[in-house]
Amino acid sequence: MSLMMIKPFPISPVFEWNYRTTKQIVINQGGTSSGKTYSLLVVLLCKAAEQSNQIITIVGQDIPNLKSGAIRDFENILNNPFFRSMIRAVNLTDRTYYLHNGSLVEFKSFDNEQDAKSGKRDYLFLNEANGIPYSIYEQLQIRTSKQVFIDYNPTFAFWVHDKLIGSSDNVELFISNYTHNPFLKDSIRDKIKALKGKDPNKWRVYGLGLTGSVENTIFPAVNWIPNMPTTGIKRICYGMDYGYSTDPTTIVKLALCQGQLYGELLLYETGLTNPDISNELDRLGVSKGLRTGTIIMADSAEPKSIKELRNLSWRVRPCKKGADSIRNGINSVKSYGPLNLVYSELWKQEQQKYVWTTDRRDGIVKNKPVDKWNHIWDAFRYGEQGIRKNKYNLVSYGS
Repeated sequence: MSLMMIKPFPISPVFEWNYRTTKQIVINQGGTSSGKTYSLLVVLLCKAAEQSNQIITIVGQDIPNLKSGAIRDFENILNNPFFRSMIRAVNLTDRTYYLHNGSLVEFKSFDNEQDAKSGKRDYLFLNEANGIPYSIYEQLQIRTSKQVFIDYNPTFAFWVHDKLIGSSDNVELFISNYTHNPFLKDSIRDKIKALKGKDPNKWRVYGLGLTGSVENTIFPAVNWIPNMPTTGIKRICYGMDYGYSTDPTTIVKLALCQGQLYGELLLYETGLTNPDISNELDRLGVSKGLRTGTIIMADSAEPKSIKELRNLSWRVRPCKKGADSIRNGINSVKSYGPLNLVYSELWKQEQQKYVWTTDRRDGIVKNKPVDKWNHIWDAFRYGEQGIRKNKYNLVSYGS
């Protein structure tokens, strides 16, 4: 029986929209305090209670974000005795809630596309989807049998706008803002309304729930190009940032051409050992040889990896680090003017999300990058050191 026949709890317009829709993919774009996440959690809990043996997966970009957001909201929902009575057991370690009728609600994050291939479900909810790569969404969506729900604050356009909105009759978009939340405190409502006169972009995003422009990005001036140049190249270098389980190993090719800096992402993959990286460099056609090969600038924090790759005849050298090396490296990259980068969805996502730190108390932008969404940019910074002529001291690794 539908719970809406008895309406045992107060509902909002956002809940009503999402509960009633029959579309396969349901997108919730909204401003702050519109109640979209809370409403979607209630919708999914209702669906779990109305149908037996349902699997509902709620996905965030990482577990800390889920704990401070969706999981906290879900626990608040369960403070209502009506909803609490649905729950038979809870596994806090696995973040899984079991209902009496055999349904379950699980909270998960996925490190990569391969990780997302495990498991199937009836309903999927991507919470704050602009922090989740499209490749992960794609694998999860394929393995979802009934409906996919997505929510986000529209701080900038991302893959939902490029690939989903308007793409099919099975996709529905709901745009909500604080006016759609009848349970919002007046004090919070007043703070949101105050944005209108202070910051037009924040008012557009957080007040109205409309797509805004990117703020505080470290590399806002980027020309996305189809291919690297083939003539007029003065210097070529590769940059490499190591990763393994959670962070990817990234390799970027850089070229200096007519005073402008060009770049192309060649590798972005987790789980690679040093022999695997050597095989990838072979596959990519990188010139080999300790004296004659193309220089590969790598993270100096990994001397063992550098030595192992050099033992395999790759001309890998450590980047120079020190006080303010990240900020100085960023300034050096910017000195070439607008960057020319071969289009990559992963790189575009990092370009939009790699931002300067903002003080949460007063909103002032600090001269320090946020240490996230920088795997490709770190490799690019390292490679730029190899592009510069006689402006760094190489650490010797035997030749």
